[in-house]
Amino acid sequence: MTDSTQIREEFPNQVVEIEHTWIPLSDGIRLSARIWMPLDAVDNPVPAILEYIPYRKRDGTRVRDDCRHRYWAGHGYICIRLDIRGTGDSEGLITDEYALSEQNDAIEAIAWIAKQPWCSGQVGMTGISWGGFNSLQVAARRPPALKAIITHCSTDDRYADDCHWMGGCLLTDGFFWGSGFYHMMTRPPDPEIAGDGWFDQWMHRLQNWVPPTSHIWMNHQSRDHYWRHGSICESYDDIECAVYAVGGWEDGYSNAVPRMLANLHCPRKGLVGPWGHTYPEQGYPGPAIGFLQEGLRWWDYWLKGLDTGIMEEDMYRVWMQDYVKPSATLEHVPGRWINEPIWPSPNVETKTLYLDQSGLVANRRESTTIKHSSPQSLGITGGRWCPYGMGGSSPDLAIDQREDDGRSICFDGAILGEPLPILGAPTVNLRFSINQPQGLIVVRLMDVAPDGTSKRVSYGLINLTHKKDHEHIKPLVPDEWSNAEITLNDLAHRFAVGHKIRVAISTAYWPIVWPSPAPVNLSIATGDSTVNLPVRKTDGNEVLDFSIPEMAPVGKFRTIEPPFSSLSLSRDLAKGAWNQKLIEDHGIAHIEGINLDVGDGVTCEYSIKDDDPLSATAVWNWHTLRRRKGWDLNIQTTTCLQSTATEFLIETSIVATLAGKEVFRKNWDERLQRNGV
Repeated sequence: MTDSTQIREEFPNQVVEIEHTWIPLSDGIRLSARIWMPLDAVDNPVPAILEYIPYRKRDGTRVRDDCRHRYWAGHGYICIRLDIRGTGDSEGLITDEYALSEQNDAIEAIAWIAKQPWCSGQVGMTGISWGGFNSLQVAARRPPALKAIITHCSTDDRYADDCHWMGGCLLTDGFFWGSGFYHMMTRPPDPEIAGDGWFDQWMHRLQNWVPPTSHIWMNHQSRDHYWRHGSICESYDDIECAVYAVGGWEDGYSNAVPRMLANLHCPRKGLVGPWGHTYPEQGYPGPAIGFLQEGLRWWDYWLKGLDTGIMEEDMYRVWMQDYVKPSATLEHVPGRWINEPIWPSPNVETKTLYLDQSGLVANRRESTTIKHSSPQSLGITGGRWCPYGMGGSSPDLAIDQREDDGRSICFDGAILGEPLPILGAPTVNLRFSINQPQGLIVVRLMDVAPDGTSKRVSYGLINLTHKKDHEHIKPLVPDEWSNAEITLNDLAHRFAVGHKIRVAISTAYWPIVWPSPAPVNLSIATGDSTVNLPVRKTDGNEVLDFSIPEMAPVGKFRTIEPPFSSLSLSRDLAKGAWNQKLIEDHGIAHIEGINLDVGDGVTCEYSIKDDDPLSATAVWNWHTLRRRKGWDLNIQTTTCLQSTATEFLIETSIVATLAGKEVFRKNWDERLQRNGV
């Protein structure tokens, strides 16, 4: 939370908390729920808001749950945090994300909630990341009681715009998340909820993971039926309830917000702030906003029928960012809120610039050829694909890009004599050839300050074997000229007077993207290549703002070992090797309400040699501690990814101990064919 956050102790309704209750399903499985409700809800039923995720309501998301759900409950709602089947304290098994059974269970749970004596029969659904995903997916199934959702940091397209693939390129974030997802799902239910059978339930979970999810995902390297499932872009019309889509410019999922506004036909609103993968009221980089109040206006309108005026306001509100010197731990982004009544907006027009040997120019000049081959370590200044934030302290944002710019092909525009506000998704059309049957191209859009500092404001990727689409993989003919369009991430950024626009092009982006099987020599025809910028025609001074953040108090806990994060880079000059190490350790805390010590963290290590893409190695080590009197467990999991020219090599292992004694160990070692990646 920020220094200006107001912690609300008093609310219009007195709140009663139910630590645990069961929601029964038709197949006999029971899901574990934590509930906050107004004291008089049984006599005066109110709408319900459901958050449905696998991240352990009891000892995982407890702090943020208390802040959010107690707040809305205090304003007259039933708030329910439900563990997905096979996670946390819920019974059964989970073996993948966004399974059909997950949706079916949610539909049953919503029907159960709507029939309870304390519920008015009106239900909303919300969540961030996984909870944002399944809010959309469940909305597409149209359960009758579900009237509105708020989806944070999610996507409508599981292949094209999730952590696994970007432009058909393999994101290492998919393995960061995949290894972490596997690790989190190996944790047991709490014996205080599951009773004496908790150990057998834990062993059942561990023994039935075949294989870990990262291995599953790598069997689907193109946009096949696996990724179409759960992608609401397959049929936007399936969603009829009201949708509020929220994201952050530093998040990996911001593109989905304007895309859903453009394609959904239900009542909808969109909001994108300067934040990473976090809720707006806790937003980093700042400014954070009073989104719990904004959410309350949304719920009051759609679940209680109150005229809060929210649907009379403009459809799309975004933070138009100004230049700020890049930093791995940026705390605040200068700028202002702007509104667009509809999206796509008639207030945006395309400005086309040509790539030329002299830079970016307004008029086409004679075509020339520029050749380039990137060192494999290019990308080390790029930060994380999806900055998670750890409260703003994790060093996962892109830094000054000059080092990577110096190893790319760069095209600089003229020094700007007037501001240039960009709103939307830039595109780059390239006339190119490469010397390999497959490869990738990375395009970065930079704001270059007068002192030479280079800030990345957007980027895009394309796997060239996916040049036609993501379903039909086609190798290139080496050295044959071709055309490709690369769509960059949506942005709202105002280039200032005295600054320059820079377009940087490379054939590597490590460690965000897994490298091509062989070094790529790229040729670009300059006069036949362009960048198309979505320029906002109105650059007025809209006076728009949100309330300062309000929250309910967090659950009581005390720190035993403080959180710690670091990002370091080392280089072996003799071997041409680069090594990056990221530590995100959440420390150890004691949760007073359930008398439990909890500790979690991850160490990520990435290494590569500049002249050898097949030297790429990535390792993710996760650890978990849970401890109270009579219950002391530790879980360690490791995932390692390497590749040959034709295969991916994936190794995953787990070791679990109870009271210092090993109770489970397993290893997976798999080789999977590369399919144009």
